[in-house]
Amino acid sequence: MTEKELNWSFKRFNELSGIEVYEMLKLRVAVFVVEQQCPYMEVDGHDMEAVHLFGMRDGEIKAYARLLPAGVKYEEPSLGRVIVHEDQRGKGVSHILMSKAVEFMIKNFHAEKIQLQAQLHLQQLYGSHGFEVIGEPYEDDGIPHIDMLLAKKSFRKVE
Repeated sequence: MTEKELNWSFKRFNELSGIEVYEMLKLRVAVFVVEQQCPYMEVDGHDMEAVHLFGMRDGEIKAYARLLPAGVKYEEPSLGRVIVHEDQRGKGVSHILMSKAVEFMIKNFHAEKIQLQAQLHLQQLYGSHGFEVIGEPYEDDGIPHIDMLLAKKSFRKVE
């Protein structure tokens, strides 16, 4: 999978169309609630303060992440709701998505650190991007998680 196969965009909530909001929430619920069989409050009040990163093809969201500025969820900027559509998994899309998210947060949020709440089975993926574990595993809505932090010393060169 090459980056050019998806059209990437960053949008603040007020820049999203009704259809984009619908498609974003549809994908998040399909993965986090239905696929993972985890009933929880997907709409948590943070979307309006976020920058939403979309990887699109033919009007469909194939990759998504929610980028939160410092002070919204944690003291430092945070990354969450990271999703790769089922038909794109195993093709390297998650690495492109993570690289784009981190680069944006460094440049636009002036991030010194970036925090995320990782599902435990994805710890290695986030670790490959420089995130380090900052606590003990715990359950969140019945799914094992671990908090991770990307510190400035681990930032890859951002051009």
